Amino acid sequence: MQSRRIGDVTVGAIGLGGMPMSIEGRPDEERSIRTIHAALDAGITLIDTADAYHIGADEVGHNESLIARALATYGGDTSSVLVATKGGHLRPGDGSWTLNGSPDYLRQACEASLKRLGVEAIGLYQYHRPDPQVDYADAIGAIRDLLDAGKIQMAGISNADPGQIRQAQEILGGRLVSVQNQFSPAFLSSEPELRLCDELGIAFLPWSPLGGISKASELGGHADRFAAVAERHGVSPQRVCLAWHLAKSPVVVPIPGASRPETIRDSAEASELKLTADDLAELGI
Repeated sequence: MQSRRIGDVTVGAIGLGGMPMSIEGRPDEERSIRTIHAALDAGITLIDTADAYHIGADEVGHNESLIARALATYGGDTSSVLVATKGGHLRPGDGSWTLNGSPDYLRQACEASLKRLGVEAIGLYQYHRPDPQVDYADAIGAIRDLLDAGKIQMAGISNADPGQIRQAQEILGGRLVSVQNQFSPAFLSSEPELRLCDELGIAFLPWSPLGGISKASELGGHADRFAAVAERHGVSPQRVCLAWHLAKSPVVVPIPGASRPETIRDSAEASELKLTADDLAELGI
């Protein structure tokens, strides 16, 4: 698998998004563990999670704990695996998503994530989503303090706009390493953030890179074009979509969600799919 950079860490160009293994419709734990192991076997070294990836209010951090168990039971070397988690988003257990970006809460959330992941310092900690009730500078200040205290090794933000990216970079003293925003053929509105990350040399991690869909025929309304390119290469449209992401910029590291071993194996192969100029012109986005 080709590699990319997040801060001073080298990761595989395709990551794994853990959310589908812990929210509504999740599979049994055994299949989830096999999925994570399949990702590692395929050369994936970035696993993205969050303390909010769970269902019931009594299982906060379900996905973090699942990933920790998967890494502990993997037969190979996991020393190069970067686990990226997030704090500031909550699920009270009624199906809703709420926010808490207060510095006190972020510090508590980070401590809890450290325990669940079983590490002394979190590889990449991300402010999950801006809380309109909390000054953005205060929330990022808390992330800076966690970085300074050695609780986290790298700092990132998620669901941010260009102004927030620049503000976070300033507050963190130039140590912002990643921005995780929704981006896909169906959701192109984060193009300005991607371009800014490219300019600043900050990793851009598209979440829901396949548009949050499961059927290739629904791929962002561009089904025919993706299917035509996929057929020409003898691969799935999803693999073409991830290769399209990688062609956008060398700072892009897509994190497709998966809950089946075969799905993440196919996604990982996108790293080796070279789209031609004609392919990209045909896709037209």
